[in-house]
Amino acid sequence: MAIDKGHGRLERRSTETSTALNGYLDFPHVGQVCRIERTVTQCKSGKTHRETVYGVTSLRPEQADARQIGELVRGHWEIENRLHWVRDVTFDEDRSQVRTGSGPRALASLRNFVISCLRLAGCANIAQGLRHMAWDWHLPLTLLGF
Repeated sequence: MAIDKGHGRLERRSTETSTALNGYLDFPHVGQVCRIERTVTQCKSGKTHRETVYGVTSLRPEQADARQIGELVRGHWEIENRLHWVRDVTFDEDRSQVRTGSGPRALASLRNFVISCLRLAGCANIAQGLRHMAWDWHLPLTLLGF
Protein backbone atom coordinates (compact mmCIF):
# COMPACT_ATOMS: atom_id res chain seq x y z
CA MET A 1 0.00 0.00 0.00
CA ALA A 2 1.25 3.49 -0.88
CA ILE A 3 0.17 6.65 0.93
CA ASP A 4 0.65 10.21 -0.34
CA LYS A 5 -0.37 13.46 1.29
CA GLY A 6 -0.39 16.66 -0.70
CA HIS A 7 -2.59 19.25 -2.39
CA GLY A 8 -5.01 19.10 0.53
CA ARG A 9 -5.75 15.42 0.25
CA LEU A 10 -4.62 12.05 1.57
CA GLU A 11 -4.42 9.28 -1.02
CA ARG A 12 -4.07 5.57 -0.30
CA ARG A 13 -3.37 3.17 -3.17
CA SER A 14 -3.14 -0.60 -3.17
CA THR A 15 -2.20 -2.72 -6.16
CA GLU A 16 -2.83 -6.42 -6.67
CA THR A 17 -1.65 -8.44 -9.66
CA SER A 18 -2.51 -11.88 -10.99
CA THR A 19 -1.70 -14.20 -13.86
CA ALA A 20 -4.84 -16.31 -13.30
CA LEU A 21 -6.75 -14.64 -16.16
CA ASN A 22 -3.95 -14.73 -18.74
CA GLY A 23 -5.36 -17.76 -20.56
CA TYR A 24 -8.84 -16.25 -20.74
CA LEU A 25 -7.95 -12.80 -22.02
CA ASP A 26 -7.85 -12.02 -25.72
CA PHE A 27 -4.91 -9.64 -25.39
CA PRO A 28 -1.66 -10.41 -27.21
CA HIS A 29 1.40 -10.73 -24.96
CA VAL A 30 -0.54 -10.42 -21.69
CA GLY A 31 1.82 -10.84 -18.75
CA GLN A 32 -0.54 -10.14 -15.86
CA VAL A 33 -3.61 -8.19 -14.85
CA CYS A 34 -3.84 -5.70 -12.03
CA ARG A 35 -6.39 -4.06 -9.78
CA ILE A 36 -5.59 -0.68 -8.26
CA GLU A 37 -7.77 0.66 -5.47
CA ARG A 38 -7.52 4.34 -4.58
CA THR A 39 -9.06 6.05 -1.58
CA VAL A 40 -8.76 9.84 -1.57
CA THR A 41 -9.75 11.85 1.50
CA GLN A 42 -10.05 15.64 1.32
CA CYS A 43 -8.25 16.97 4.39
CA LYS A 44 -10.52 19.98 4.98
CA SER A 45 -13.92 18.41 4.40
CA GLY A 46 -13.13 14.81 5.32
CA LYS A 47 -15.01 13.62 2.21
CA THR A 48 -13.73 10.32 0.84
CA HIS A 49 -13.78 9.08 -2.75
CA ARG A 50 -13.03 5.44 -3.62
CA GLU A 51 -12.07 4.20 -7.06
CA THR A 52 -11.09 0.81 -8.45
CA VAL A 53 -9.37 0.48 -11.81
CA TYR A 54 -8.22 -2.59 -13.69
CA GLY A 55 -5.33 -2.98 -16.09
CA VAL A 56 -3.50 -5.40 -18.34
CA THR A 57 0.25 -5.35 -18.83
CA SER A 58 2.73 -7.29 -20.90
CA LEU A 59 5.15 -7.32 -17.94
CA ARG A 60 5.43 -10.78 -16.38
CA PRO A 61 5.54 -11.16 -12.57
CA GLU A 62 9.32 -11.72 -12.65
CA GLN A 63 9.68 -8.38 -14.49
CA ALA A 64 7.41 -6.30 -12.23
CA ASP A 65 5.62 -7.12 -9.00
CA ALA A 66 2.46 -5.41 -7.73
CA ARG A 67 4.40 -2.55 -6.10
CA GLN A 68 6.32 -1.83 -9.31
CA ILE A 69 3.13 -1.95 -11.41
CA GLY A 70 1.56 0.57 -9.03
CA GLU A 71 4.60 2.84 -9.37
CA LEU A 72 4.49 2.61 -13.17
CA VAL A 73 0.81 3.57 -13.24
CA ARG A 74 1.49 6.45 -10.84
CA GLY A 75 4.38 7.58 -13.07
CA HIS A 76 2.05 7.66 -16.07
CA TRP A 77 -0.23 10.11 -14.26
CA GLU A 78 2.75 12.28 -13.34
CA ILE A 79 3.43 12.69 -17.07
CA GLU A 80 -0.24 13.49 -17.65
CA ASN A 81 -0.21 16.14 -14.93
CA ARG A 82 3.13 17.71 -15.86
CA LEU A 83 2.46 18.04 -19.59
CA HIS A 84 -1.11 17.49 -20.76
CA TRP A 85 -2.76 19.28 -17.84
CA VAL A 86 -0.46 22.28 -18.40
CA ARG A 87 -1.34 22.31 -22.10
CA ASP A 88 -5.07 22.02 -21.33
CA VAL A 89 -5.25 24.60 -18.54
CA THR A 90 -2.35 27.05 -18.90
CA PHE A 91 -2.41 27.22 -22.70
CA ASP A 92 -6.20 26.61 -22.96
CA GLU A 93 -5.43 24.22 -25.80
CA ASP A 94 -8.93 22.76 -25.98
CA ARG A 95 -10.38 26.09 -27.12
CA SER A 96 -7.89 26.58 -29.95
CA GLN A 97 -9.49 27.58 -33.25
CA VAL A 98 -6.65 25.98 -35.27
CA ARG A 99 -8.05 22.68 -36.55
CA THR A 100 -6.88 22.06 -40.11
CA GLY A 101 -3.72 20.96 -41.85
CA SER A 102 -0.54 20.75 -39.82
CA GLY A 103 -1.45 23.77 -37.66
CA PRO A 104 -2.65 21.83 -34.58
CA ARG A 105 0.46 19.62 -34.58
CA ALA A 106 2.78 22.62 -35.06
CA LEU A 107 1.17 24.56 -32.20
CA ALA A 108 1.24 21.51 -29.92
CA SER A 109 4.96 21.13 -30.70
CA LEU A 110 5.58 24.80 -29.88
CA ARG A 111 3.69 24.47 -26.59
CA ASN A 112 5.71 21.36 -25.68
CA PHE A 113 8.92 23.23 -26.56
CA VAL A 114 7.99 26.18 -24.34
CA ILE A 115 7.04 23.89 -21.44
CA SER A 116 10.32 21.95 -21.81
CA CYS A 117 12.41 25.14 -21.92
CA LEU A 118 10.75 26.50 -18.80
CA ARG A 119 11.14 23.17 -16.96
CA LEU A 120 14.85 23.04 -17.92
CA ALA A 121 15.20 26.60 -16.61
CA GLY A 122 13.85 25.42 -13.25
CA CYS A 123 10.24 26.65 -13.47
CA ALA A 124 7.97 24.47 -11.39
CA ASN A 125 4.94 26.65 -12.21
CA ILE A 126 4.63 27.09 -15.98
CA ALA A 127 1.95 29.80 -15.77
CA GLN A 128 4.16 31.84 -13.45
CA GLY A 129 7.15 31.28 -15.75
CA LEU A 130 5.17 32.50 -18.76
CA ARG A 131 4.09 35.65 -16.90
CA HIS A 132 7.69 36.29 -15.87
CA MET A 133 8.92 35.88 -19.46
CA ALA A 134 6.20 38.23 -20.73
CA TRP A 135 7.61 41.18 -18.75
CA ASP A 136 10.61 41.64 -21.02
CA TRP A 137 11.04 40.32 -24.57
CA HIS A 138 14.76 39.77 -23.88
CA LEU A 139 14.09 37.09 -21.25
CA PRO A 140 12.87 34.31 -23.61
CA LEU A 141 15.81 35.01 -25.94
CA THR A 142 18.22 34.81 -23.00
CA LEU A 143 16.63 31.51 -21.95
CA LEU A 144 17.29 30.17 -25.45
CA GLY A 145 20.90 31.36 -25.41
CA PHE A 146 20.64 34.39 -27.69
